[in-house]
Amino acid sequence: MSDKIKLREAISIGIGGMVGGGIFAVLGLAVTLSKGGTPLAFLFAGILALITSYSYVKLSKKYPDRGGTVKFINQGFGKTIFSGGINNLLWISYIIMLSLYASAFGSYAPNLLALTGGELDFHIYASVIIILASIINYYSIKVVGMIESYAVVIKLVILIAFIGIGLYGLMGNPNLEQLSPENWEAPLQLLTGGMVIFVAYEGFELIANSAPDIENPEKNIPRAYYTSIIFVVLLYIIIAVVTVGSLSFDQIKTAEDYVLAEAAKPMLGQTGFTIITIAALISTFSAINASLYGGSRVSYEIAEDDELPHQFTYQLWNQPIGLLITAILTLTLTNTLELESISTAGSVGFLLIFAMVNYVGIRLSKEIKNIRAIPIIGFILCIIATIVLLQQQFSANRMGVIVAVSIIGSCFLIEYIYKWLERSKK
Repeated sequence: MSDKIKLREAISIGIGGMVGGGIFAVLGLAVTLSKGGTPLAFLFAGILALITSYSYVKLSKKYPDRGGTVKFINQGFGKTIFSGGINNLLWISYIIMLSLYASAFGSYAPNLLALTGGELDFHIYASVIIILASIINYYSIKVVGMIESYAVVIKLVILIAFIGIGLYGLMGNPNLEQLSPENWEAPLQLLTGGMVIFVAYEGFELIANSAPDIENPEKNIPRAYYTSIIFVVLLYIIIAVVTVGSLSFDQIKTAEDYVLAEAAKPMLGQTGFTIITIAALISTFSAINASLYGGSRVSYEIAEDDELPHQFTYQLWNQPIGLLITAILTLTLTNTLELESISTAGSVGFLLIFAMVNYVGIRLSKEIKNIRAIPIIGFILCIIATIVLLQQQFSANRMGVIVAVSIIGSCFLIEYIYKWLERSKK
């Protein structure tokens, strides 16, 4: 019995990582920012993910390691304050993603069962789901894997059915003209829209963590990355077309936090709304489950590489201590920040991390035998995207920018203090 990960499983890790809670959480936000150009915004973000995945493919083949991105950053920069800061940012970005998924869960769940009928419902549902997923992670990693494999199938079946029925329902829908170019935002605004929702694509980097276990890695690693990303880009673009073509911009704005369920209403009425809501709950729950596991692994790997205090390698109830810390920080973020601020901070974090992975692709060009121009383009685009996102959001969502910059600064400051304390002990 082989424990190797087959190509199909590797692709589903990538798809599962991307089609987690991201699309359910940020679709409404994307339409608010990009209007009729939302499909283009998803395309922009998808192209950036695809270019970056080239560096991931080359690095995963050359340095297969369960540390994934952490390993690549250390390989390219050595174990310095800089690499430690970037790796800390990766861990914190996982926590931001978890908050995003929990926020989506908290926004969708009250539509099925309202508890207090007010704002408190969001906080109750979002908090309970984080606690439940943490308990499952402590109980058994096997159960986490099982939930993930079933959830990927369920959410894809429902989303593809939504697309099929949605495209049929678009015929004769007066909102269809919202997709025409005169309803698109300005190109820079479209780019910003694409970058705020970039978090919907970051999950492909989970393939890197499973690279050592993928069978026939030479062929299957590139296939897993490229197939999963291209599939998800197409899926998101069509979902965006169906949503913008089904509802007026006002309806989308009103239902911003649960817009995918609202978009099923014109075709399938309340039944469609309920089915999509259930899909959103399954998706976000499975994404929280998998990301909690991933996040705790990242903090463990960073501590093993001596870039976080060694106490992070300690076990608590048979799991790395990072699992508990990740869960507590997620609870705090989810209950204090707005969705747009969480999304902005998450996108800025991952854009910077991907810029650095592309930079490693440039630096280690000889070792990994790549076409150097591709990571150079990826690096430049990630940096431009980060600057555009921070600049545009500074006027529209100052809090999100302040949160993002503070998080980045803290990651490097913590690393600097830790390294300084370690040196002074010697």
